[in-house]
Order: sequence, then C-alpha cells, then structure tokens
Amino acid sequence: MTYQFSGPIIAFSTERNCVDAAAPYDGFNVTHYSDDSREHVSQCREQLCARLGILQSHLIVPRQVHGVRIDEVTKENLDDPFDNIDALITRTPGVCIGVSTADCVPLLFHDCRTHAVAAAHAGWRGTVAGIARLTIKAMHDTFGTCPENVECAIGPSIGPEAFEVGDEVYEAFAYANFPMTDIAFRSPLTNKWHIDLWQANKWLLTEAGVPEESVHVSSLCTYTNYSRFFSARRLGIQSGRIFTGMIITECENPSMSQSYKI
Repeated sequence: MTYQFSGPIIAFSTERNCVDAAAPYDGFNVTHYSDDSREHVSQCREQLCARLGILQSHLIVPRQVHGVRIDEVTKENLDDPFDNIDALITRTPGVCIGVSTADCVPLLFHDCRTHAVAAAHAGWRGTVAGIARLTIKAMHDTFGTCPENVECAIGPSIGPEAFEVGDEVYEAFAYANFPMTDIAFRSPLTNKWHIDLWQANKWLLTEAGVPEESVHVSSLCTYTNYSRFFSARRLGIQSGRIFTGMIITECENPSMSQSYKI
C-alpha cells in the first residue's frame, strides 16, 4: 500500500501477498534480522529495489530495539549497519529509509518545505518514550524542520480492539501524561485495558506542533488483517515483517503512485 505525500516522495508499506496466512514467514519480507531464510529475504529485497529503481545498498533497514535512538542517513554512511536504531532521517534523494514492524506502529514524516523525510518504529515502549516527538526534534536539529510544515502517516499496526495490555503498560502511559481517556479503555468482557497506539502517536505528533489535519492514520489493524500484513501477536514473534519506507525521488514519478503490492 502507498501513502500520499506532497512533493517528490514515494512512501509505502509492503504487504504479505501470502499463500498460507498461518505460516509465520509466508509472504514478502525484506527484514534481514528476522529468522526468515537469507535466500528469501534477498529475493524480496531485490524485487523491492527493482521496483523502486535503486541499488540494494540504498535500501536502509535498521536493526531496531524498541529504543529511541535516531540516526541520519547520508551518502557517506550507506554501508553502516544501523544497529540499535529505531528511527532514521534523511534528505538524500534516491535512498529508501524505513522501519520493520509486525504490530508495532510505523511512522512516516515529510517536511513539505525542505523535503527531509523520516521513518520511526513505535512499539508501546517507543510510544511511551516519545519517539514520534523525538523524531520531529531530530529533523528540526538536523534540517531546520518546523513541525507546522510536517505531514505524517501512521501505518498498519495493531488496533485498539486487539491491543490488550496489562496494568503496568496502562500505568506507563499514564505516568508519561498521555490523555488516558482518549487512548485507553477497559474491556467489559475481560476487564483488561486496551491501548490505542494510533491515537497515542497522533497525540504526540500534534503536541509537538504537527497540524492535526496533517496526521493521516491508516486504521489498518495487523492482528485482524494478518493475511495481508504480518502480525507477531497472531503469528508469533518469529515471523516476517512489514517494511514501511519512503524515498525522496530525483523528480516526480507518477508510476509509483499505483497500488504497492509485491
């Protein structure tokens, strides 16, 4: 699936396009640090790069750790492994940055003025730690980005109906001063808390100064749509990953506006 950003930007999330929805690695997976076979991942990466028209060295897939470290991708550090990184920023055309998820929230950012872009991985820990807000700050510090010029997309991830959590997770959000009445509810059937990670991240973005109308939520639940997107809660943590990425093109490329299913 694709996202519509202004300017010369291609933005997308890969879909499984699988045969057997019950198989944890069945489907399109470019994430090399999953336990999927190297041959399969390599084939998928080759297909994606051919579709984007870039070298494989220009596909940047960081190794995430549910932290808040952010790194800039430049022409000079393309061969960096980007270990322990949960968000990437760049203003380098022709380089695809992105994050891998399988229920966690992928966030995409575009500065409409400078055309700087960013991709962040926001699990519940990263959301509590404010990685959305920290990514905006990194873009400001590096590129002079102003929040009012930023447009964001919140990609496929676990929805509030499926994201049941323990009291300790609810309390972590409450301690971080999230608006709990807006992002959480207790199920009348199980008496368990549910957290809306979409609204939690949207709140972080608007609190950072991004206009509410510039934050677009896909509202696609990976747990429910596990045949379309990988879901760790549905398939197990040892499964494939969705890759949500974006690339600054040298110029507008209308052919890439078509549905992105590979």
